[in-house]
Amino acid sequence: MVDKNQATKSISVEKYGIKNAKVKYQLSSEELHNETLRKGQGKESATGALAIKTGEFTGRSPKDRFIVKDDVTRDKVWWGNINIPFETDKFDSLYNKVVDYLSEKEVYVRDSYACADKDYKLNIRVVNETPWSNLFAHNMFLRPTEEELNSFSPEWLIVNAPGFKANPEVDGTRQENFAILNFTRKIALIGGTGYTGEIKKGIFSALNFIMPVYKNTLPMHCSANVGDNGETAIFFGLSGTGKTTLSADPDRKLIGDDEHGWTPDNTIFNFEGGCYAKVINLSKENEPDIYNAIKPGAILENVKMDADGNVDFADTTITQNTRVSYPIYHINNIQVPSIGQNPKNIFFLTADAFGVLPPISKLTPGQAAYHFISGYTAKVAGTEEGIDEPTPNFSACFGAPFMPLHPTKYAEMLSKKMKEADVNVWLINTGWTGGPYGVGSRMKLKYTRAMIAAALEGKLENVEFETHPIFNLSMPTSCPNVPSEVLNPKDTWADKDAYDAKANELSNSFIENFKKFEAYANEEILSGAPSTK
Repeated sequence: MVDKNQATKSISVEKYGIKNAKVKYQLSSEELHNETLRKGQGKESATGALAIKTGEFTGRSPKDRFIVKDDVTRDKVWWGNINIPFETDKFDSLYNKVVDYLSEKEVYVRDSYACADKDYKLNIRVVNETPWSNLFAHNMFLRPTEEELNSFSPEWLIVNAPGFKANPEVDGTRQENFAILNFTRKIALIGGTGYTGEIKKGIFSALNFIMPVYKNTLPMHCSANVGDNGETAIFFGLSGTGKTTLSADPDRKLIGDDEHGWTPDNTIFNFEGGCYAKVINLSKENEPDIYNAIKPGAILENVKMDADGNVDFADTTITQNTRVSYPIYHINNIQVPSIGQNPKNIFFLTADAFGVLPPISKLTPGQAAYHFISGYTAKVAGTEEGIDEPTPNFSACFGAPFMPLHPTKYAEMLSKKMKEADVNVWLINTGWTGGPYGVGSRMKLKYTRAMIAAALEGKLENVEFETHPIFNLSMPTSCPNVPSEVLNPKDTWADKDAYDAKANELSNSFIENFKKFEAYANEEILSGAPSTK
């Protein structure tokens, strides 16, 4: 594997307070792979991908994510349990401790950028304690050309030190790990955790502030692809709903799998240069694009391998949140550059473990705004300690942990753009049918793909629709390549009374969750709510 963006220059990190460090700048993916093996921090899988363990943290730690409260953020950020304020002087002190910790060590430095549309480009310098974290940055951010590197000027700095442990009593953190954004100094400071997702989500959170406040652009936690007709499709969804899987469509070009911007002129552009996919129960049959992307240059996180390097994707001994990161060019059918035009279909993906939402339904503008603000999916038994039955999980805008502004700000921008672009909005249930988790079964992927294909190809425009009696959703009564009996979820349940009870239970959960947004929502949005009984 040879990278075309290796730099011929070297840099110093002294100006960041990191003294006498041995800087390894802009190493290739192969060099970082080998550095990780040399340090005994990873192993090579049978496919040539690097396999690492992220340590104590195998996922993000939302309660340890902070934003510095200062003149830039004080009156704009939606402060609370999601956006936790951090004092400026505490940040400065903690930053100095982290750079002192990194001094006289080997550090891995990478220059990269976010935002495929050059009008929105954000230059980023990443300083990592470990080579595999730097490889992750190589995979996930966009890669400058050598010419661009020679004149590179970073706007944001990421300092990532998994081995540094904070002292909560002194440093102002909750515990030893932390991820802090400082919009004045333009620094993302990460310590005490090896989970690489904190790196990418730190910049995503920053862009979720920068884009709407300064660029009049909607940031979205979504995947996107484009068809031969030039029309872009957008897929919103929380982890585990199929966002990455469904956007990796062999018949459409992938723009990106997780983070995008929607500009005032209806351009959709990828924030990233790679993909970060869950690999739990991954199979070549169901997800060939992701499976085939696991090759030299990719990083497998927290998977179990046998002595020959073969991965058991069903093994969740370490975590349910097993992952792979890879540069987007590991996918064959991609849009270059990662930009699309003319968005015409938006899909809200949910994995409803209660088994009551339709597998596909068309939303009115009010329902679209309501479901966007709600951001529903479900947690199932075994995914977290203490969860032994399906639990509703609401995450505003399908990405609340990364949204510094009030959710209604993003919802208003989305509603305006949907109307201007005249898009169709669909709610897709990739979860359970025939009963709740433990009774019913997961919706077949081939059916979900067929429903999405029918929507994209306009094959649902002239079919009959019926209205769900509780959620008021318009459900098609027929769909090419999908058995009609699965389209109305109540028809798939043996016990119809049990279905009604469960549907009302979920409906009430929606309504209860939305109470905190009611004061900010207009009549059109409120009209999108389900019925109560």
